[in-house]
Amino acid sequence: MLEPIATALPDPPLLIQQLQPALPQFKQIEWFERTASTNADLLGKARNNELQLARPWLLGAHLQDEGRGRAGRTWQNRAGANLMFSCAFDAFVPLQLLPSLSPIAGIAACEALRGLLEPDQRRHLAMKWPNDLQWKGAKLAGILVETTRAGTSRLSADHYVAIMGIGINLNDARALSQSLNRQVADWAEVAACDALAAATPLHKLVSAIAQAWYEALNALISEGFHAFPVRHAAVDALAGQHVNILDEGRIINAGIACGINKLGQLLLRTPDGETSVTVGDVSVRP
Repeated sequence: MLEPIATALPDPPLLIQQLQPALPQFKQIEWFERTASTNADLLGKARNNELQLARPWLLGAHLQDEGRGRAGRTWQNRAGANLMFSCAFDAFVPLQLLPSLSPIAGIAACEALRGLLEPDQRRHLAMKWPNDLQWKGAKLAGILVETTRAGTSRLSADHYVAIMGIGINLNDARALSQSLNRQVADWAEVAACDALAAATPLHKLVSAIAQAWYEALNALISEGFHAFPVRHAAVDALAGQHVNILDEGRIINAGIACGINKLGQLLLRTPDGETSVTVGDVSVRP
């Protein structure tokens, strides 16, 4: 029987030691037992004009007291049950491409985690637009992307700092499913189905995702967004499904999901033709 995943969470100093050689491009790697929010911590650091620190940065914590999800939701976490970290990157992209960072973060993270699985299991890990990671249709991880101008007014007009944060459920799926009244998955469930996942230490999950984000952002900066709709199609959990788009519980659009466009917006096929969705919660219709 597999050892519970929570016991595999290394102490922060050891985790930092494991991550540093795996992520040589990262200028600062920190991990704490506890903090308020890794995204908020990095946003604050990026906005501090007195800190002239080279990026990218990585900040993780075993427990977040004020962890956040998309749309201001609270991220429920328990010490040892979640793997949570954020990365800060310099992003030289035009304003209209900033919303594309959210699906890019999901695509890259999904590809990275698929690379840690046996080939016949990879199809079970998919991305629900804009960036939720799902295992067999249940939510495995949530991603929050935020941007700030920081102290870049003297630099390029297209210079932003992008903060990408992720929370991966490690072994608390049953309790979360009951408390949230929806399907939730965890990495222990993945590991129970996949020998490669079971043999992968948790610092490799962190380094694989952080490196994938770094490479994806560099690709966006150098080549634009044109390759990402194809990459999205390979991990798309919604393709061909009837979905509702919700805003505070109210249906604002509906149709058949058919990928994303060149701005990272979700495309829907409706009776009135194709339309694009920029924001909203996606609910798969029965």
